[in-house]
Amino acid sequence: MNDFCLLVIAKAPIPGFAKTRLCPPATPEQAAEIAAAALLDTLDAVAATPGALPVVAATGDFTAAARQGELAHALWATDVIPQRGEGFGERLANAHADVCHLGLPVLQIGMDTPHVTAELLADAAARLQDEEAVLGLAEDGGWWALGLRDPRDAKVLADVPMSTAETGAHTLAALGLSSAALPTLSDVDTMADARLVASSAGGRFAEAVAAVGS
Repeated sequence: MNDFCLLVIAKAPIPGFAKTRLCPPATPEQAAEIAAAALLDTLDAVAATPGALPVVAATGDFTAAARQGELAHALWATDVIPQRGEGFGERLANAHADVCHLGLPVLQIGMDTPHVTAELLADAAARLQDEEAVLGLAEDGGWWALGLRDPRDAKVLADVPMSTAETGAHTLAALGLSSAALPTLSDVDTMADARLVASSAGGRFAEAVAAVGS
């Protein structure tokens, strides 16, 4: 039985398309390998989360992605829907709208926190029994997870400035809902971020980061 929708926002890990801020010191190919590893480790945690119905909102050509075979196998166990919209906030809002028909609460994450665990995801979703929303802030002021008891409330994300040091605060204000805070995590934007996360993540992600020289 599915208790909630676990919505993953994913970008195809193609050289020159994904994780370009890791270059340099990473090459575009190494950055794509890191992005693919992050997504694969994230999908492992998603698959192990009890009660979750996994949905991946994807953008980009996954047939051209690094680790295409591994990703195809991991994505086979999920429902994959296309991202739609112009800005990132609009794409997030639309992704929530596109899973409303499931009639389930939604916990949305990205692919920048490969150190996330199934236990953390399950606990975040469980909090939606008592709260209208849950939000996990990132160290840089953004957020890594957003849970909504009613995914229609995500429509406000279309007007929230994304990728700023105030995105988390703006998101909370725009939602205007009773909410609970999730643990704050570091996400991966720069190579310094990647090395910090790799020190605790392990798995494919740590191996991919270790392959990049200083």
